[in-house]
Amino acid sequence: MAALTSKQRRFLKGLAHPLSPIVRVGKGGVTQAVIAETQKSLDAHELIKVRIDVEDSSERRAFAEQLATQTDAQLAGTIGKIAILYRERDEEPQIELPG
Repeated sequence: MAALTSKQRRFLKGLAHPLSPIVRVGKGGVTQAVIAETQKSLDAHELIKVRIDVEDSSERRAFAEQLATQTDAQLAGTIGKIAILYRERDEEPQIELPG
């Protein structure tokens, strides 16, 4: 999967704006349960917000990147404690990324 361009990231952040976080990562970090829940949510929605309840911003970023890697998703961006993950659906993708 090719990396997202800055234009595509901006587009996805715009789409994600009205969404509520579906998955929550606690102090325990990226557990198997969190990965499974994220996989399910990405299958259903393609674009999701994940709330990462950790105070340290570099630790939040690391958790977000780890979760994206573990779920074959793209990290479209992070804003505070929220990470935006995107993974195109194999069948009938809903989101058309700009070129």
